[in-house]
Amino acid sequence: MSFSSEVKEELAKHISPARHCQIAELAALMNFSGQYGRSAEGDFMIGFKTENEAVVRKGFTLLKKTYNIDTDVKISEEQMRSVIDKIGDLSEPVSPLLIKNSCCQRAFLRGAFLCIGSMSDPQKSYHLEFVCTDEDKARQLQSVIQGFDIEAKIVLRKKYYVVYLKEGSGIVDLLNVCEAPIALMKLENLRIVKEMRNSVNRRVNCETANITKTVTAATRQIEDIIYIRDHYGLENLPEPLSQMAEVRLENPDAPLKELGEYLDPPVGKSGVNHRLRKLSELADRIRT
Repeated sequence: MSFSSEVKEELAKHISPARHCQIAELAALMNFSGQYGRSAEGDFMIGFKTENEAVVRKGFTLLKKTYNIDTDVKISEEQMRSVIDKIGDLSEPVSPLLIKNSCCQRAFLRGAFLCIGSMSDPQKSYHLEFVCTDEDKARQLQSVIQGFDIEAKIVLRKKYYVVYLKEGSGIVDLLNVCEAPIALMKLENLRIVKEMRNSVNRRVNCETANITKTVTAATRQIEDIIYIRDHYGLENLPEPLSQMAEVRLENPDAPLKELGEYLDPPVGKSGVNHRLRKLSELADRIRT
C-alpha cells in the first residue's frame, strides 16, 4: 500500500464527534465526488463517483449519522431536499457557512484529501496535491489551507487546477490539521532519517574534499622540495627551510600540525605553512 493510501485509510476511519463537522466533511465528499439523481424508476438517489472505497464508506457513514439516510432503503424526497438545502449545488464551492469554524475546516480538508488528494512517497520526495476540475473550488481549497498558515499554490495541469504543497514541513502541518497522527509520525520519522542521511553525506563530502585538498597540497610540496634538491641542493638552504624539507620528505602524508611537532624546535601550523610556502616560491624561481 502506498503512503498516500495509508493516509486515506487513516482519514476514512476518523469520524468527528460534532454533527457540524460531520456535515462539513460530507459537504467536501459530495462537492468533489458526490452526485444527486433519480433512478429509472424515479427513486431519489445520492451517490459518489469514485473508485475509492474509503470515500464511499465514509460518505454513507456520514449520511447515516447526519441525515439518518441508509444505503439499503429508498431515499425520500424530503431526505433528498434536506441534504440539498444544507450542502447546496455541487457545481459551486462549499458554502462558507459550513466551514466557518476551524474544526469544520479541518473536517472539510479531510474529506477533500479523501476524494481528490494524493501525495508522493516521502522517502523519494515531498509533494502533496489536490486535483480539482473547477478553479473556484481550487481557490476555496487553497484559501482554507492557507488559513492554517500553510503555503499552498495552484498550477493548471491540462484541464485540472492542482492545489499543491512541496515543503515537507507544510505537509506535516496539513496532516496534523486533517488529524492523521499515525501518518504524521511516520512522515516525521522518515524526514528525520532523510535529513540525518543528507547531513552525513554533506559531512563526508566535505571531509573528502578536505582530504583531497590536503593530499594535492602535500604532493605539490614534495614535488617542489625534490626539484630544489635536484637543481639547487637542500644543503644550500637556510637551516629552518632545510629541516622543513627533510621532515616533509620523510612524512609525505602528515598534516601540517604534525609536521611542526617533528621540527627542532617544534613550530606551529602557521609556521610550517610559512616555511613550505617559502620552499614553493624558491622552487618556482629555480624553474624560471
